[in-house]
Amino acid sequence: MTDFDLNLIRIFVLLYETRSVTATAEAVHVSQPTVSYSLGKLRRHFDDELFRRSRHGLVPTAVADRLYEPLQQSLAGIQHAIAPTRAFDPGTSQARFTIGLSDLGEASLLPRLLGPLQQQAPGVSLMVRSLDTSDSPRQLSRGEVDAFIATPILSSPQIRRIPLFSEGYFAMVASNHPRLRGESVSAAQLRTERHILVDGPSGHVGPKLALETLELLDHVALQVAKFSVLPYLVQRSEMVAIVPAYAGHAYAASHPVRLLQLPISLEPLEIALYALPERFRGPAQRWLVDFLHRTLAEQ
Repeated sequence: MTDFDLNLIRIFVLLYETRSVTATAEAVHVSQPTVSYSLGKLRRHFDDELFRRSRHGLVPTAVADRLYEPLQQSLAGIQHAIAPTRAFDPGTSQARFTIGLSDLGEASLLPRLLGPLQQQAPGVSLMVRSLDTSDSPRQLSRGEVDAFIATPILSSPQIRRIPLFSEGYFAMVASNHPRLRGESVSAAQLRTERHILVDGPSGHVGPKLALETLELLDHVALQVAKFSVLPYLVQRSEMVAIVPAYAGHAYAASHPVRLLQLPISLEPLEIALYALPERFRGPAQRWLVDFLHRTLAEQ
């Protein structure tokens, strides 16, 4: 340790996560040659190339893969240790948090947070970042988001998964749909209709699974990336969309659409909150995670 610069740990972790000298230089506010010089020192210290260049960016070696987790956890521990230790008072503190939400979360969960947030923490503001489940864990470990809410089960020693609630699915149709009436719909009825499928980066696999189970994928007339457009599409057409219950009720309360019980049972969708492990959270982040869990889990 006497001849090792601890700043190199941060350079290594960022290079591993970004796969880019340019992005790493921007993150630490230094020039690209400085990052390249630091990489050279890392290579000499570990006697390994660590990263190879390719058309798609830097590719870590087996040694870099082995080093990343212990160095990333060590860096997080150092950052937590030197962070301010004063208590966070939500009633008086000024703070800004960034959370990752899908378009479904923005429509159905965010409205649930605003009232309690204003009452309990009037000096706290939120910035919402679009959820991409393939990158959100890295965003969390890099400090780009303080927490995110998602449905896929994401496993990593650098993040903690906190279940919030489970929900099912409904078919959603226009309020004045000429054929689908009542409170439920049969498989035979669904096979005579045209469908909208949402298949995007938010990780909701239930709608596609339902259509596959009912052998209706060849009845999909429109595929979109976000759930938020569904009420606008459904209310002006005779098409059917399968939506998670929580969002479906929010849509039905604000748009001329109705929810129908599906003719099959799907495994409930579990919504979970993701955050850093508790030992790596500062006082403000600990309050945020507790607030999100307490407010959303009771809905």
